[in-house]
Amino acid sequence: MQIRVGYVAISLTIGLSASKTMTYKNYQMLGKEDGNKKLDYLMHINLKILKEILKYNYTNNIHFYRISSALVPLSTHSKVNFDYIHAYKKEWEEIGILIRKYQMRVDMHLPEFCVLNSNKEKVLENSINILSYHYQLFNAMKIKGKLVLHVGGAYNSKKDAVKRFKDNFKKLEPNIQKMIILENDDKIFNIKDVLEICEELKIPMVLDYHHYLCNNEGEDISEYLPRIINTWKGIDIPKMHFSSPKSVKEKRCHADYINADDFINFINLLKPFNQSVDIMLECKAKDMALFKLIRELKYKTNYKFIDDTTFFI
Repeated sequence: MQIRVGYVAISLTIGLSASKTMTYKNYQMLGKEDGNKKLDYLMHINLKILKEILKYNYTNNIHFYRISSALVPLSTHSKVNFDYIHAYKKEWEEIGILIRKYQMRVDMHLPEFCVLNSNKEKVLENSINILSYHYQLFNAMKIKGKLVLHVGGAYNSKKDAVKRFKDNFKKLEPNIQKMIILENDDKIFNIKDVLEICEELKIPMVLDYHHYLCNNEGEDISEYLPRIINTWKGIDIPKMHFSSPKSVKEKRCHADYINADDFINFINLLKPFNQSVDIMLECKAKDMALFKLIRELKYKTNYKFIDDTTFFI
């Protein structure tokens, strides 16, 4: 059973973030011509930095990485007409070549305002545009990345909200449908809700263990793990999220680092199923937290490490 751990977007070790942006207000002040020049400048910086982060990941045997959704400034703003695909064709292809060369698993997490089950037409329209934007990025890179999505809001009726999600999902282009993976959240849609949707629509489910602890009805996670794992059958190695709470009072917030003992307990929950898993660490200290966790695991366990971020149990 192989476990690989990854991190989200920013490398704090080398101080790089591929999400330089600007506000629409700033864009307006500059005017369309100068505003687009500024966007072009930021795009070149972000794409260059992303390449550097990918190289850093490869050098340090990080095989699992979440690319920032803020890679393209003002990407889906309705009043900004900016070609962020064709004008950067060479750069996108170079990034894709690196990802394939390094055999790196990458995904992106859709922003919280991408709500596929919204009861407001404009919000739904914007959400579909956001999905299309992410699809175009992966398509430009010529890679098969995945998009992590939450079900959305309850809007006074979880039953109706779930139905609306299913109906709207079925209306999406097949290529976009294939990219979506669905995650349980920490307030509304628990593992039972999300698993039911995933099994019906044949969407891989991303188990967020921290969210499960915050939002459950007393379910024994071990009883649900086989079904969650099975949603990935024939698609990819199951992907899961792990984070530690910031504090007892702020239990839903992510801590800077990972509690190694809690992580080991989570691995023990997975162990009986003998299924390889990729685990995304969602913590404020990013790659620094990843390597701190690895050092603790080497001290506290007898896991067999095959490189800097991969081990067998």
